[in-house]
Amino acid sequence: MTDQARESALQDAAIAALRRGEAAVARAALNDMAAPPPMLLAQACNRTGDWDGEAAALQHILREQPRDLPALLAMGQNALRRGNEREASRWCRAAVAQAAATGAPPQLQPMLLQAQAILNNASARFEDHLSAAISDLPVLPRIAQATDLLLGKSQLYLQQPSMFYFPGLPQRAFYERAEFDWVAPIEAMTDDIVAELNSVRAGAPDFAPYVETPSNGPAPNNPLRDDPSWGAYYFWQGGKPVTGHAARCPAVMAALALAPMPIITGRSPMALWSLLKPGTHIQPHHGLLNTRLICHLPLLVPEGCALRVGAETRIWRPGEMLIFDDSVEHEAWNRGTDTRVVLLFEVWRPEISPEEREALTRLFEAIDQFGPAQIDTSG
Repeated sequence: MTDQARESALQDAAIAALRRGEAAVARAALNDMAAPPPMLLAQACNRTGDWDGEAAALQHILREQPRDLPALLAMGQNALRRGNEREASRWCRAAVAQAAATGAPPQLQPMLLQAQAILNNASARFEDHLSAAISDLPVLPRIAQATDLLLGKSQLYLQQPSMFYFPGLPQRAFYERAEFDWVAPIEAMTDDIVAELNSVRAGAPDFAPYVETPSNGPAPNNPLRDDPSWGAYYFWQGGKPVTGHAARCPAVMAALALAPMPIITGRSPMALWSLLKPGTHIQPHHGLLNTRLICHLPLLVPEGCALRVGAETRIWRPGEMLIFDDSVEHEAWNRGTDTRVVLLFEVWRPEISPEEREALTRLFEAIDQFGPAQIDTSG
């Protein structure tokens, strides 16, 4: 018998023994081979409880094929049997990622489910372990956020303005009302502003679409383009007051005068009533700039309305300002049965110095003078 024929006969004998459930016989046949197939050897070692032998055989496969999915899955199970949950998690994580990238045949689905269960169990124990380490401390929001990111419970969202990025600013989705002394006086005017809103809507409940096709440029790629489901009633637009609207709503104009809005020729101030009809969803997007904050003074807020900025979702409450960085991915929706309206305006970010504001003003004016301004569709 030739060496090749002998190797083939031993391999067939090992396979037949494994099928009969005689793992020790299979192992003996494989040990007699000069070069036993690594996966077959791993299976025989597994069934005889030789975890070190199984690991060595699987490592042989992975040295040649680092992304071999069956070997990755088997290594996860092997590490768990050897009592090393941390190592098992690493192998299972690699296997799940590989399956997500390339797919997995149906016969591997049970092992994939087991790998995901190993990851879930390890994550839960890791979370308990971390919680115990700081259990005697008060709740600290930044620690909670960092821990959620570490555990994969939250996604990291950063400023990604579509037009202009100013470096060195805090990566914050929301700012709090109490941080600004001009917020409370504006909130105190909510009832007067709502009265003006009701008066305007009594004659025309719909507003012009927030996103409109320009007459002198390409149409914005926005599913709500030219759709009054997302409506706008401007008080300041392109840096100029909308005379008729401003005259009808003196309370709005008085409130806006209290806010540190940018004054940039052709661009700012920008202020409007933003209307969202029931069933309307403003898709995730980024604003033009990270040099400003967007303010929402909620006026009409039915149930089922919310705003997500980054990883955090907040609901509007009538008369309570929401202040956020619209250069972070954000979206809004109205899943209620009535119309939502907020007073929307922009303010300078507080971290930007007066000298920097002056320089930015000149830069933005120069940008707009050089070519047409980009369409601002901040939520």
